[in-house]
Order: sequence, then C-alpha cells, then structure tokens
Amino acid sequence: MENLGVDGFWTQRRVFVTGATGLLGSWLTQELVASGADVVCLIRDWVPQSRFLTEAVDRHATIVRGELEDFDIILRAINEYEIDTVFHLGAQTIVGTAARSTLSTFEANIRGTWNVLEASHQCRRLVKRVVLPHVRLTGPRDPVRQPVWRR
Repeated sequence: MENLGVDGFWTQRRVFVTGATGLLGSWLTQELVASGADVVCLIRDWVPQSRFLTEAVDRHATIVRGELEDFDIILRAINEYEIDTVFHLGAQTIVGTAARSTLSTFEANIRGTWNVLEASHQCRRLVKRVVLPHVRLTGPRDPVRQPVWRR
C-alpha cells in the first residue's frame, strides 16, 4: 500500500479502525497514520507480535480498549472522537478457534458488525463512510453441498 487515495484526502480525517492488531488492520492503520489521518483503534487484546506493536503504530494512534460486543464503547468512541470514517476489520478469523467457540465467534463477528453499523448509523451526522472489507464465507467453496461447520 503506497497511497490510500488522493493526496491529502486522509490528512486530519478522523478514522476509527477495528481489528488494528490483525494482519490487514495493522497495515491499514500504519498507512492511514502515514497519510496524516487521526486514527482511533478499538483494541481488545494487546498482541505483542502484531505489526501494530512491533512497528510502533500504537504510538501514533489513539487506543480505545474494548470489544466489538460492547455497543456502548463503540458508540462512545465514534461520538467522542468525532469519527468521519470507519474501517471495520475486527473479527474472529481463526477457523479452528471459531469452530471450538461458536457462540463467542457469533458474538464478535455478527453482533460486533451490527454494533459497528448501528453506532455509525446513530452518529450519521459524523460518519460519512463505513468500510467492511472482511465479509466472506469461511469453509468449503460450495456451502450448499457441504456444511461450513463440521464436527
């Protein structure tokens, strides 16, 4: 990622990122910071091996500690930091973990996405755009013929 768009577009733009300690989220956050954005990240776990920490991206972003499942913390972050753009990358993406803990995966992935969308909607005078790049099916290529979750 060399440039996230038109030069100057992200300068001083207030951006909220979920999943900033993940693979895509850490790169995105680093590029947003380099492009001049004021980045606010929702962080559940402190992951020492994440690029977000190893490249010291955390030193250039505002950290909000919380979970996707907590609607109030997401609403507070978007409202108090006057967020303009939301990148929702946070999710349980590890298939083995998801299969062993389906309820918490549902809560993080489904309720978490709903929380981000609803909080953005409630702050619609602030939020101009919401980006959800991780929507996909995890499992076999043909979900009609094969179940996604196997026991």
